[in-house]
Amino acid sequence: MEKAKKRRFGLIATIILALAIVLGLFWAQQTVAHNAKHQDTLTRVKKSGKIVWGTKADTKLFGLMDTKTGQSEGFDVDMAKAVTKQIGKQIGEKLTPSFVTVSTASKIQLLKNTNIDGVFGVMTITPERAKIVDFSQPYFPAGQSLLVKKDSGIKSVNDLNDPSKTVLVVVGTTAAQNIKKFAPKAKTIALQDYASAMQALKAGQGQAISTDNAILYGLATENPDYQVVGGTLTNGPYGAAFDHDQKPMVDQVNQAINTMKKNGVYNQLIKKWFGQVPGLDWHDLEVHE
Repeated sequence: MEKAKKRRFGLIATIILALAIVLGLFWAQQTVAHNAKHQDTLTRVKKSGKIVWGTKADTKLFGLMDTKTGQSEGFDVDMAKAVTKQIGKQIGEKLTPSFVTVSTASKIQLLKNTNIDGVFGVMTITPERAKIVDFSQPYFPAGQSLLVKKDSGIKSVNDLNDPSKTVLVVVGTTAAQNIKKFAPKAKTIALQDYASAMQALKAGQGQAISTDNAILYGLATENPDYQVVGGTLTNGPYGAAFDHDQKPMVDQVNQAINTMKKNGVYNQLIKKWFGQVPGLDWHDLEVHE
């Protein structure tokens, strides 16, 4: 009887041990697959033959949805296309660009989930963001400014430093933090996107929108009763973003951007998108190598 019990116990222990080994191997394989998926964007790009870019669909001049084509158009979109083409030349592979619409709030999470390979989406390079994503070299100079109604009497951020003033910002941007620094008495309201912020400004929910001047120039071209004022509060250049620890991919992108600046492609895109913006001298954005 005792021997039978011992045999049963031994059999059960063997089965449990075998299951533990199988489950351990399974989770180890899953972990390796998960880590491999996250570790090397460039390898994933080579295998798929495409680069999946996150771009905006609500930001005129950079990424705005064309209702006729259903595609986003703008400087960021064209930069992503040109960088993809150049990287293909650099690695000797034919690559095609693919696009996923991202919001200011969603783009980092989509990178982390590997839903996208990179972001060209008016993304300001900051020390905080650099802790969780990798940035390319700056590809566009930008700085935070203000958009106000032309007859508002507001000329600078000092005019907003009052408890009765409200500044509209977009969720996930650095604008709110900077407004608290330059106009600590002002209130802020965070909207989901720039279209919502513009509607709120027109509805009188705030006296100004604050974000990057390049974005505000785009809004001003669509809304001639509004103007960009106050100069720039900050220096916040844009960079293409990738998941953390993706140096091989970032190196390829930096090489591509450098080549585009040298061969004139970059300046062609600058002229295409900013050559007709009122109040902005596009020549100031040109790069001379």
